[in-house]
Amino acid sequence: MALDTAEIGQLRESFSGYVAQEKWQRRIWVAFLTLGSASVWWWFRADFWLWQYIILGIWYAGLMWFGLRWPAFRRLFLVVLAVAAPGVALYDLGYTARTSALLYWIFQSTSMFYWMSLAIALSAVGYYRYLYAGHQLSGDWGHRFAWVAVVLGYAGLAIRWKQTYVGHPGWGHIPVTNMYDAMVLLCTTTALFYLYYESQEKKRGLGAFAMPMILLADIFLVWVGIAYHQNQIQPVIPALQSFWIKIHVPCEFIAYANFYLAAMVGLAYLLRERAGRLGTVLAERLPDLKRLERIMSSMIMFGFLFFTAGTILGAIWAAKAWGGFWSWDPKETWALIVWLNYAAFLHLRSRKSSARPTGHTLAWWSVISLVTVTFCFIGVDLFLGGLHSYAKL
Repeated sequence: MALDTAEIGQLRESFSGYVAQEKWQRRIWVAFLTLGSASVWWWFRADFWLWQYIILGIWYAGLMWFGLRWPAFRRLFLVVLAVAAPGVALYDLGYTARTSALLYWIFQSTSMFYWMSLAIALSAVGYYRYLYAGHQLSGDWGHRFAWVAVVLGYAGLAIRWKQTYVGHPGWGHIPVTNMYDAMVLLCTTTALFYLYYESQEKKRGLGAFAMPMILLADIFLVWVGIAYHQNQIQPVIPALQSFWIKIHVPCEFIAYANFYLAAMVGLAYLLRERAGRLGTVLAERLPDLKRLERIMSSMIMFGFLFFTAGTILGAIWAAKAWGGFWSWDPKETWALIVWLNYAAFLHLRSRKSSARPTGHTLAWWSVISLVTVTFCFIGVDLFLGGLHSYAKL
């Protein structure tokens, strides 16, 4: 009994130490982000007006919330800055990929995205081996390589932003203006949100669904870069030279990332349901059906909130650029279809249990919705064109 009491005391001390350490880390995060935001304002204050303050405030609040809620995000933020800093510094010093081996092989954005692609592939293999072979070490390595991919993706985007200003200070821009950039952002953001949900569940099984899907997007990314040379930085059209792009696009990609993940969780639900009937190993390595349904629904709800915000911001941007909030452009029409689809999902999911669709039905709904989201995101640009066909190949 004395031993049990001592163990309890040690656990209390460990927990108290963890809480104290977490408090200090939170305080450092608040101070760091506040100082960073103030520095951004100081350096660029001559260009600030109302909307620049609003954009800075939104980014400050969003990063603050995510960092306080998820400790791993705080570390990620610092690591991304550390990885991107040498590349940005080399460009500031006048080096290019032709004159610097470090830029050519590592720190130029295109090279970093290729390394990201390798990390995504290794992560997908690791998670897949864990799910179907039960190899815990493979799952752990899949988790680590997913983090590496996220770091390289966001660091590469930061460097690419700097590259848009090299030799062309008049049209430097946030790197989300063609299909290549968009796919990098989609792969990176989807992997980040997967890691967040994995941290909540403490299970690796869903990685075998999320990372292979991200790998498919990454293969498309590499193909677009090689076949259509979209990895080369080009000037942007006047409609995209707007501060609205800095808030509209992130909202949409947060939504897309969660919608894609929800589809994969829906697929996991269907396979887990089958595994439960047959008694296969998937039943042990995936969350139970009720939990999968809650995860899927929370992803869709979170994505729906950001998709709604992004659509409203897009309408305001359209009014500024083209003189009208809505013009039934193909992209706008398909955005409405996506919005109505997920609004119906959430409406039916919120009904009383007696009138609510089964988890099986909702899982199929989520999986099939992948078609509408993908066509809205990629298909419209490739096949229908319109005012939003900036990413057309």
